[in-house]
Amino acid sequence: MAFTDVALRALKPKEKPYKRADERGLYIEVMPNGSKLWRVKYHLHGVEKRQSLGRYPDVPLAEARKLRDGAKALVAAGKDPAIERRQARLVAALAAETTFVSVAREFIEKKMAGEGRAQTTIDKALWYLDQLKALHPIPVGQIRPADVLAALKRIEAQGKYETARRCRAFVSRVFRHAVATLRAENDPAAVLRGALQSPKPKHHASLAKPEQVARLLRAIDEYPGHLITRLAMQILPHVMARPGELRMATWDEFNLEAAEWRIPPERMKMRKPHMVPLSRQVVAYLRELFALTGPDGYAFPAFHTWKRPMSENTMNQALRRMGYSKDEMTAHGWRSTASSLLNECGKWNPDAIERSLAHSDRNAIRGVYNRASYWNERVEMHQWWSDFLDRLREGGEVLPYGSPPGEKAGNVVSLADRRQRFRG
Repeated sequence: MAFTDVALRALKPKEKPYKRADERGLYIEVMPNGSKLWRVKYHLHGVEKRQSLGRYPDVPLAEARKLRDGAKALVAAGKDPAIERRQARLVAALAAETTFVSVAREFIEKKMAGEGRAQTTIDKALWYLDQLKALHPIPVGQIRPADVLAALKRIEAQGKYETARRCRAFVSRVFRHAVATLRAENDPAAVLRGALQSPKPKHHASLAKPEQVARLLRAIDEYPGHLITRLAMQILPHVMARPGELRMATWDEFNLEAAEWRIPPERMKMRKPHMVPLSRQVVAYLRELFALTGPDGYAFPAFHTWKRPMSENTMNQALRRMGYSKDEMTAHGWRSTASSLLNECGKWNPDAIERSLAHSDRNAIRGVYNRASYWNERVEMHQWWSDFLDRLREGGEVLPYGSPPGEKAGNVVSLADRRQRFRG
């Protein structure tokens, strides 16, 4: 007798499992715990077999009958429904492991982390992945250039031209990994070079005039916020490092006796170790900081936990509190300020300045030579730069180009020294 939903709901559990039949081999088995399980009975090559179709009411009566009819159709074609269902599950599981999101996460976790990439780089890759949600559920082998372009155009439509460009490069890296692991045949993002709108170059805001630098240095000294933040902002102009390189520094990187700061390659943009000469001023600031956060762990820890470094926004937020907008000055802008003023003064070899800024030399052999040959000049230059900044902060006068003989343009001369010269 065919089932009805009323009859199914009326079935009550007993001490032992029991069965009630529907039609064409479909039946339901009622378990002692109250579960009601759909099954279909069929014969294949003279052997009686059974297949589970799911639990009632998760699988309603009408759906159970459709599944039964599908199983019967497979039997008529000489196929075993149970085997076909297991294979379909395996295919689905394999497809789930080869979706773009799963392959991308594997690339980030195994490839990038295995290569010793900085945590900030890994976090940025995860952020790019989050921007590409349209690609997440698609198996990598089925993704075409049109799919990638559509996902990138959604980002571009928000005015995020640079993000779209970087996401395309990220997708390309994921696909190169997929090709190398035999889960894709090609890189559909490679053909999209030039398909996106080029972003306008955006430079970190910085101060270019000595008198502007002087005002900011004095403002930093009077900063009323957290002492560790103030020390970070006092040190950053002197060392010419990227803000992330400084805020993530650990005490074992500093040798205050030798006046050296050795930054490991995983924290550097170019993935090469970098050594920074420390001026007397920087060593003094670091000794003050050591009393607060040393001797182990991060030199500039976060406010709420010493297990993590200072937030990447801390120094920029401090600049905003001091009245400098993002279009006037950023923490990263100190690098541009140092580059501009050091080159303008004419005292130092441009290659030595580039080495202190940790800019990569495109010529590998020349780069090795430069790293070795400019250390002594860089030591002298960093001390000169710190002295220059101090004189600015203290109110020294900056000589313009075309200054009197014996005074080099860009040099800082105190007002007392100028008066003495005039008296002479």
